Amino acid sequence: MDITIRRMQKTDVDEVVRLEALSYGEHHWSKESFYNELENNLAHYYCAINKENTIMGYAGCWHIFEEAHITTLSVNPDYRKKGVAQNLLFAIIDDCYKNKIKYITLEVRESNVPAISLYEKNGFKSIGTRKGYYQDNNENALIMFTENIWYEKFKTLYNKLKAAQELQGQI
Repeated sequence: MDITIRRMQKTDVDEVVRLEALSYGEHHWSKESFYNELENNLAHYYCAINKENTIMGYAGCWHIFEEAHITTLSVNPDYRKKGVAQNLLFAIIDDCYKNKIKYITLEVRESNVPAISLYEKNGFKSIGTRKGYYQDNNENALIMFTENIWYEKFKTLYNKLKAAQELQGQI
């Protein structure tokens, strides 16, 4: 599958909000939330698009000093298990390297096994729980964190995963 990652633009917001609703139901970010993020100097947001210029997924993070916090990552159900989420995560990590970020953190629903597996495969570890973090159902969130991404162990894992993705034609 041909996947291109590019910066999210204001013209993407309507489609991103539609995908957000597909993934998260009635408890999703609003258009205003995404517009505000695109104006936020700390925020870095991306869209994964195909040859037809269809948005397959999106992701975002904030860069705060030496840490990046992933705020959202979602893939249209029609494009899941095709390398889209992995490519979005690669874009975030690549951008962290370019911006001298050392650590990446995020929260993820305890029930979101596919996302947890993706993050673990990419060197994230669970370091705790935020009790009742999600307001829609009071579900707990796992707090996940990377070691310093500049450490050789992390860079080796990252390069190995990226090479495998390239071999599969997903980059």
